Parts: sequence; structure tokens; C-alpha cells
Amino acid sequence: MPLKVLGDGANVLVSDNGFDGVVVRLDQPAFRVVQWRGSTVTVGAGVDLMPFSRQCASLGMSGLECMAGIPATVGGAVRMNAGGKFGDFGDVVTGVDVLTPEGRFESWSRERLAFGYRRSAVRGEIILSAELQLRPDDPERIRATYDEYFEFKKRSQPLAAQSAGCIFKNPPGESAGRLIDRAGLKGAVRGGASVSRQHANFIVAERHATAGDVIGLIDLVRQRVAEAFGVQLEVEVDIWQPVAERTVVT
Repeated sequence: MPLKVLGDGANVLVSDNGFDGVVVRLDQPAFRVVQWRGSTVTVGAGVDLMPFSRQCASLGMSGLECMAGIPATVGGAVRMNAGGKFGDFGDVVTGVDVLTPEGRFESWSRERLAFGYRRSAVRGEIILSAELQLRPDDPERIRATYDEYFEFKKRSQPLAAQSAGCIFKNPPGESAGRLIDRAGLKGAVRGGASVSRQHANFIVAERHATAGDVIGLIDLVRQRVAEAFGVQLEVEVDIWQPVAERTVVT
């Protein structure tokens, strides 16, 4: 039976017809343990990353300022190498503990994780915890940087709106949002979903929006950008669909 692990769900879009499998949340206390050893910290996969990154700032530990404004659990941040303009989560990860689909407990090195742009080598494995290497620094300086990054995101992204985060990965040497904007798609509407006028790589949803509305807009944007610029946009959001629908979006 298919199995998915759900963190904060920040980059997940679930089909209107649901997901025909098992969904696991690592929200028990055992998955929220934080253990410090100097500037090295082992963090449970269920830890909420934004509050933890703010706590690190207060403790004078630098390295997670780039997570400001990025909702995620530690496990989800490892799996997709969450990040943005100011850095990626994988920059501070030195290793993870995982449970394989066969039920084996394994420790993976940073090299085995093979972090790249919004990806890692984690596939069917369940991340249990991550080890991070941070840097001691002045707490005031770290907090100031964190606040600066968060303010930038508030100005440039629709953080207050309902969305699944950035919809598309940036093509090499280009910005997905800029391509969508140049294709004249800012404000494009499908049902209760629309391409954000603040940042074109976000699709925002009204209360009556359906997943079908969002998927319809994703297909429209990919088609128009391909026609205008010859660029095939790759979806960044994780779309959960029943087996019969899984060829809709790739």
C-alpha cells in the first residue's frame, strides 16, 4: 500500500479525490527531540523548523537564518532541501537517520544525501532525525539577519495567502516567476485559484478553491511558458493523487 509522510504540508497539494494510501505524521514527542553537543545539534524529523531556527538565533547559533519564512518540519526540509535566495537547509546537514521501506534503520552521511536544488537522495525512506552543524555567533547579529530575510520574504511573496509555496522549480539560469510574469499570467484565474500578482511562482487559493483549480492553473502555466519561451517548467510542489490520476502532473 502506498505510504506518504506528512510534515507541515507546506509544499503538498492533495487531489480532490484524496490519496489512496497511508499517511504518517511524525508528531509524537519522540520525533521532536532536540539534543545539543556544542554547536552540533541532532533534531527530530517532526520538529517545526521556523520556531527552531528562531531558537537557534537566541542561543547564538548561526546557520538557519535562511529558513526565515519557510514553513517546514526538519524531515520535510531534508527531503526537498528546503531553502531559497539566502541558502538551503542542506548547507548545515551533516547526516540523517532513516527507516527504509524494508524496516531497516540506517544512518546516512551528507555525501549519501546528495543534496541538490530542491532535492535529496531520500525517496521511500522515512527520515527520523537530522544532525546539523551550526556556528557560534552574536545572538543579536543572527536575529537581525533572520528578521531581514523574513521581511524580504514578506515584501516579495504572498506569505499571508493560502498557497503551497513555490509551484515550479527555477530553470537553470532563470526564474520561474519571471517567466510566468513575462508570459502575462500574473492574476490568471481558474475557479477559486489564481496566479499571485505579488509573485508569479505562487498560486493562491480562495476558500472555495479546489485542488483541481490549482492543477488546472499549473497545466495552463506550463503550456503558456513552453509556447512562449520553449522552457518546460518542473513542478516543485508534491502532488498527491489516486493511482488513476497520477499522470495528470509530472
